[in-house]
Amino acid sequence: MILISKENTIIKDKLQITGSKSESNRLLLLNQLFQNALTLENVSNSEDSQLMAKALANTSDLIDIHHAGTAMRFLTAFYSIQEGRSVTLTGSDRMKQRPIGVLVDALNQLGADITYLENQGFPPLKINGKKITTSSITIPANVSSQYISALMLIGTQLENGLTIILEGKIISVPYIQMTIQLLNKIGVKAEMNGQEIKVEYTPKIESNILQVESDWSSASYFYSLIALSPNSEVTISTYFEDSLQGDSALQTIYKDHFGVESTFDNGKLTLKNIPDFNYSDVITLDLNNTPDIAQTIATTCVGLGLKCHLTGLETLKIKETDRLIALQNELTKFGAIVVITEDSLTIKGYNIFEETPILATYNDHRMAMCMAPLAVKYPIKIENEMVVEKSYPTFWEDWKQLGFAIKNL
Repeated sequence: MILISKENTIIKDKLQITGSKSESNRLLLLNQLFQNALTLENVSNSEDSQLMAKALANTSDLIDIHHAGTAMRFLTAFYSIQEGRSVTLTGSDRMKQRPIGVLVDALNQLGADITYLENQGFPPLKINGKKITTSSITIPANVSSQYISALMLIGTQLENGLTIILEGKIISVPYIQMTIQLLNKIGVKAEMNGQEIKVEYTPKIESNILQVESDWSSASYFYSLIALSPNSEVTISTYFEDSLQGDSALQTIYKDHFGVESTFDNGKLTLKNIPDFNYSDVITLDLNNTPDIAQTIATTCVGLGLKCHLTGLETLKIKETDRLIALQNELTKFGAIVVITEDSLTIKGYNIFEETPILATYNDHRMAMCMAPLAVKYPIKIENEMVVEKSYPTFWEDWKQLGFAIKNL
């Protein structure tokens, strides 16, 4: 457990942020599929991406990806097309509680050979790699975009290509678009028209050097920090205004609702306060396309004493923890009156709180990081703080550089 606090609330600094975990994991898999034709720069140093790279290099028949959810989904698809190879794909206890049935059903319908070793619909999995020739699959659209992206990535290697038909309301569209744009960037023809995605068979690609943009989800904590710190400014690298990442919506959300302005200069993103900003009585946002920044936004509202109504959060229940329940539990410790449903979070008002909150992290990196900006307002204690290694290993070092006092308890 750590105690984190800050005496001077004005912040002026510059930081380099690690590459996007989402982009890195897609590109690591594509590089493996295309015999290392890509040279990748600024790859994420997150634990998730390290586990992904380690698994791809592992030649044994047991692959343990611990609690890396993206790796579990992408590797399930990857190993299903490795002809002649059989693997057991497993993970942490929490990973064994995270559903994967929709993806496994889709792959098996395409012709894969995947079975469950413990509970139906959940890891661990036994995967016998096969040649897949079926070229079309229909799946529900309201599932994790990682299932859809996993299918798209291996579609590049199916000799008849792959058409994915999505039924119902599509969620997390920007992550699907990210996969399409990365495929296009390396020379794969892929497109999305309405409810249909098509990926063309691509036996080989040209050698290419790609720079992974820094992680916009990680940037969210700096947006929150500036929102809570009047007369402050921070510059973070490497970010681009026309990002592939859906969470770059932070630019608009934090400008319109929290008075944080974004300016770009050759890959450097500077965040600063808009003077005399007027806040809304209630902040209402549909975060269907950007669920990973919901925790940060809710916490920013608490730091500013604002009411909010956040919707489009159905996927938060199947993340590292049930993030809706976790947010309700922890934000209540700051006096917030929080109401949750299956897909929404509402802060209706505030009660007075006095003692220094002790915040649980639920083995969820984003629960630890989204709470940290509140320390600019009052001292807080955070349990299991090293869970941040999953996506942002240098988080606490960067926070110290910004002038926060962090004490181990």
